[in-house]
Amino acid sequence: MAWLGLGGRMRRREFIALAGGAAAWPLTVRAQQSSSGLPVVGVLATTPSENHDAFVRALQQLGYTNGGNVRLETRFHGGAVNQPDEMARDLVALKPNIILASNPYAIRAVLNATRDIPVVGVDLESDPVASGLVKSLSRPGGNFTGFFLDIPELGGKQIELLMEAVPGLTRVAIVWDATIGEVQFRATEGARRPKGVVLQSLPIRLAEDFDAALEQAVRNGAQGVILLSSPLIFLRRAHIADVAAKARLPTISLFTSFPRFGGLMAYGPNFASIFTQAAEYVVRILAGARPGELPIQRPTKFELIINAKAASAIGLDLPSALLARADEVIE
Repeated sequence: MAWLGLGGRMRRREFIALAGGAAAWPLTVRAQQSSSGLPVVGVLATTPSENHDAFVRALQQLGYTNGGNVRLETRFHGGAVNQPDEMARDLVALKPNIILASNPYAIRAVLNATRDIPVVGVDLESDPVASGLVKSLSRPGGNFTGFFLDIPELGGKQIELLMEAVPGLTRVAIVWDATIGEVQFRATEGARRPKGVVLQSLPIRLAEDFDAALEQAVRNGAQGVILLSSPLIFLRRAHIADVAAKARLPTISLFTSFPRFGGLMAYGPNFASIFTQAAEYVVRILAGARPGELPIQRPTKFELIINAKAASAIGLDLPSALLARADEVIE
């Protein structure tokens, strides 16, 4: 995957060169390492997933093994959106060298808990400058940097793909997280679409809201469902795919793992790659880089994943031209 402002994967010799500058490390980082024996990397995430696995694997490839020469302190808050605050305070109390916050809830919680400990964030829903998280994309400033999607117009692309998959589509339900997804929803709502295509808003606030939302979509005669990005939607993606399949609702998501859990389609960045890049930032900061001087990264390459088996299960005959454009077709 290509990223703006960041070259290819850091080579091991580059990491060694960075580590040679340890004398320039902030005094707090050096003190934490000397008192604990190992550098500590805190992680605050939604749930164990392939993304977290990619982060841990990338750290290992860069020479950091949990329990060997680094200690990972990981907290998963699940669908409880009030839990990140308590978990962030818990992590900060451990005085880690750095914290990875892997969603908007976690980022807000960690930055509320510390302005001293370096933080690397992954956020698919927010504009980092407009939300006040950073001063600029090139030089974030402060103790924070990270990886942001910040491309709300992707909702329009999802409408386009869903219409191509379902000929004659006129009624589309949009499931979105009302706690963090207002910008995404408004951009999707305002995207250009053929006359006569009606969008239905189905906001959710809790992980338990999805069944009712999808039932509402069926009652309102929706012919397809767009799932905007949200940690809660990611957490419940397998359940959403199952409920939608039983209701014979074609679905499309930003999460490229969604079709592997039974959903029809996904169009979005390779998220495992994002977490690999986040691990590289963590290593650079451990080696002395200042987070506020590392540019905010955004994806520039996107993948179309289609589950042909899921299409057959709901009686949908996908156009051959659409299948030919897919980066991956799950049979």
